[in-house]
Amino acid sequence: MGGSIFVTGATSGFGLAIARRFAQASDPVATAERRRERLQTLFDELGPHTIHALGLDVRDRRPVEDATSALPAAFAAIDVLVNNAGLAVGLEPAQAADLDGWEAMVDTNILGSIYVTHAVLPRMVARNACHVVNVGSTAASYPYPGGNVYGATKAFVRQFSLNSRANFMGRRARVTEIDPGLVGGTAFSSVRFRDDDARAAGVCHGADALTPEDVADTVYSAATRPARVNINVIELMQVTQAFGPLVVHRGGRDSR
Repeated sequence: MGGSIFVTGATSGFGLAIARRFAQASDPVATAERRRERLQTLFDELGPHTIHALGLDVRDRRPVEDATSALPAAFAAIDVLVNNAGLAVGLEPAQAADLDGWEAMVDTNILGSIYVTHAVLPRMVARNACHVVNVGSTAASYPYPGGNVYGATKAFVRQFSLNSRANFMGRRARVTEIDPGLVGGTAFSSVRFRDDDARAAGVCHGADALTPEDVADTVYSAATRPARVNINVIELMQVTQAFGPLVVHRGGRDSR
């Protein structure tokens, strides 16, 4: 590609698979991860010439600005930004939800993407080599009980992606949103259910869910199309997942 790849949330799940996929193609990869204890494992696996690992919480605006402006020369010319860091907390109905969980999703899924994009985008656009890949979710399009703020944050990612793309007419700049459905092999459900491993394991049981590598391959494919091609949105599900009928409650007007 000529420049580097910057991936947030890169020591597990989608982010790790995405970093590995680009590293396999010998692209220099800069990664951001708030769990600093995991960075050394990633560094040891991919090597100092391929990976530059930042201990960085994308929710902290000033550290994001400082860290991205001080990248080593080999990683500073970013061609592809992958806004992957995100989480879901809880699956309770709105009236019983934990407000701290809602704030955590807004801070990470929305503000984290805003802060990182705003920090690196001017330099990317100035180089006329720019591709922003935002990892969304099918929850942006298909609501479900308990989705609440998580679905709303991913709907923001959809509009942020489309509106960002609208800015770039006349420039060689691309924006892609990747919307996975059910994915196994990540810590997503463990975080959502606050480390209730039995409940988390049940989410994908028997579903033949997508894997992080499926998502990474999709990101890589979108990022390696000819420069004239912009993939706006990719939605992917495993074949065992589809669209359900709209629910009709027949308990009567006064049911509780």
